[in-house]
Amino acid sequence: METWKNPNAAIAVSYPETKKVETTENFHGTDIKENFRWLENDTAADTKAWVIEENKVTFDYLDKITFRNKFHEVVEKSFNFEKFSQPSKEGENYFFSKNDGLQNQSVVYIQKGLDGSPEVFLNPNELSKEGTTALAGMSFSKDHQYCAYNLAKAGSDWNEIHVMDVATRKEMESEKIEWVKFSGATWYKNGFYYSCYDKPGAHALSSQNNGHKVYYHKLGTSQSKDELIYADEKNPKRYHSAAISEDERYLFLYIGDGANDGNIVMFKDLSKGDKQWRTLWANMKYEFGVIDNEGDYFLVNTNYKADNRRVVRINANDTAEANWKIIIPEEKELLEGASTGGGKLFATYLKDAYTKIYVLNTDGSNKKEIELPAIGTSGGLGGRKEDMTLFYSFTSFTYAPTIFKYDVASGKSEIFKQPKTNFKPENYEVKQVRYKSTDGTEVPMFVVYKKGLALNGNNPCYQYGYGGFNINITPGFSVSRLLFIDQGGVVAIPNIRGGGEYGKQWHESGTKERKQNVFNDFISASEYLIKEKYTNSKRLAIEGGSNGGLLVGACMTQRPDLFACCVPGVGVLDMLRFHRFTIGWGWCADYGCADSAEDFKYLIKYSPLHNIKDTAYPPTMIVTGDHDDRVVPAHSFKFAATMQQHQQGSNPILIRIDVNAGHGAGKPTSKVIDETTDKWSFIMYNIGMQPTF
Repeated sequence: METWKNPNAAIAVSYPETKKVETTENFHGTDIKENFRWLENDTAADTKAWVIEENKVTFDYLDKITFRNKFHEVVEKSFNFEKFSQPSKEGENYFFSKNDGLQNQSVVYIQKGLDGSPEVFLNPNELSKEGTTALAGMSFSKDHQYCAYNLAKAGSDWNEIHVMDVATRKEMESEKIEWVKFSGATWYKNGFYYSCYDKPGAHALSSQNNGHKVYYHKLGTSQSKDELIYADEKNPKRYHSAAISEDERYLFLYIGDGANDGNIVMFKDLSKGDKQWRTLWANMKYEFGVIDNEGDYFLVNTNYKADNRRVVRINANDTAEANWKIIIPEEKELLEGASTGGGKLFATYLKDAYTKIYVLNTDGSNKKEIELPAIGTSGGLGGRKEDMTLFYSFTSFTYAPTIFKYDVASGKSEIFKQPKTNFKPENYEVKQVRYKSTDGTEVPMFVVYKKGLALNGNNPCYQYGYGGFNINITPGFSVSRLLFIDQGGVVAIPNIRGGGEYGKQWHESGTKERKQNVFNDFISASEYLIKEKYTNSKRLAIEGGSNGGLLVGACMTQRPDLFACCVPGVGVLDMLRFHRFTIGWGWCADYGCADSAEDFKYLIKYSPLHNIKDTAYPPTMIVTGDHDDRVVPAHSFKFAATMQQHQQGSNPILIRIDVNAGHGAGKPTSKVIDETTDKWSFIMYNIGMQPTF
């Protein structure tokens, strides 16, 4: 049989010269050498110059892909449809966001009642010329008079909280809270609780963040006068957040850290004037979240003694486990979430990585399923006790995100907002297959392609994965993936270990010394796709972002022969030093930490940066943003420089560095379209596609 050959001509690449400055660091008796640690200095002139030169090479390469400009037009046209958020009710008004199609940021609207005329409430597109200032959260005071909203700039995790008068829609000039991270505003009386760090030094986007504190801000006062509610100087690497019960009786404090998967929960009964925190839950190995309260009783969602989670009822005045009452027992499917609204309890389950929703009485009785349109992903049911109209979203691989209205009294749903796209669900085949990983574990995988496609072993294929942090990868609508499928491609998404699709055990079996299971699951998925004649190794592209960037980096360094194209995005690629930047220490629960001699032994075995060798790697485009302060771009910088140093043969090793962009959240539509165009052009060209747009 004749070997398949890529019909697209190779594009020559000449890399800029990257200076080598050898550094040696000793880890538990082992010397680890690096040549490019100087790239960790994000503000240095030579780092900035290197970024410019590398981008020149990358965009020169992309400019030579003949169909790229036409593809940009197709992507832009396909992105141009209305997108809606779920409405939220605040007094007489409903608030929702809408993007007309190509607006860089969605606009928040206000309307009186469900039949009122929508009016612009907040337009983030007016806050920056390039559309890089994003709305990162909103919350309203109990009297609905004020709205606190978070703004994030250039993709950074750093937020500012501003306050608007709802009636006049004018920003209150004196109200601005800075250096907020991983926190919204939790309103109580004439102010709100929030969490922040102390003002950082010169390296605000890369320096380690320690000392997360909770404050109370009273309207009309400056941030410097805010009341410190909670700080823990003995444990600086912990997260702290405040929450308030709907009846404003209880204040909750949630405490998490980077060494455990769970949290501590403390509370105060504000109606009794509690001065001291009372402990509701103290075992940080398990997750514990208060859903709602009914007088003295809390409804709590937890994975304690229930890997797939359950809901229990706890008396605030006697929290002993012996007195807990089980409201929703553990099932064989994962209880992904639980919420209340309209006097009902809603339970959202994952069955083989797709959503099933049930409505119950708050005592757990009268359980009924809410029928969803298809196999897909749904969420959002919840509201206040008096809300009898609720909303939820639904999406799937072929079903654009749609908002449904749910009537609590009748239990009936109807479409509230549905976008119009050019993609027809009946044109696509969506199936879920199962394959065995290296150790025999059965892993499910979604496979999507156009109906009638011949499985002849020669189809272009795109495989995406994540596999970490208890995060579930469920069916979702993607314009770019459907465009790829329309050109004869196959999309495969395995639900590998490390995620939470099958509960706590599934997650933990892909963490720390077991992390190799994640890579084995992903590699086994690729081998299955080849064996079952969906594709072959010369037509298989892989992509992942963040922890998924680590996944791609590890798989391509372990099995460079298996893939035709690799796109690691905003990835954790240096497993020995990740914990030394921003909030990287918070990932030690999943990864372990090289400060530990035992953890170092397994981290060094798979750390993508430290396992690059002189060999022929597949065509690779590393993607990052210069304002990424979640996974600092130094990971990608050092990985790219080292890959270019060791690459054998002519396959390109490129790095695309987006300017004024971060980890992904809040990225303006124009940048999303540009990145989508470049990423998919690179993939399609290097797996031999010649699209006809």
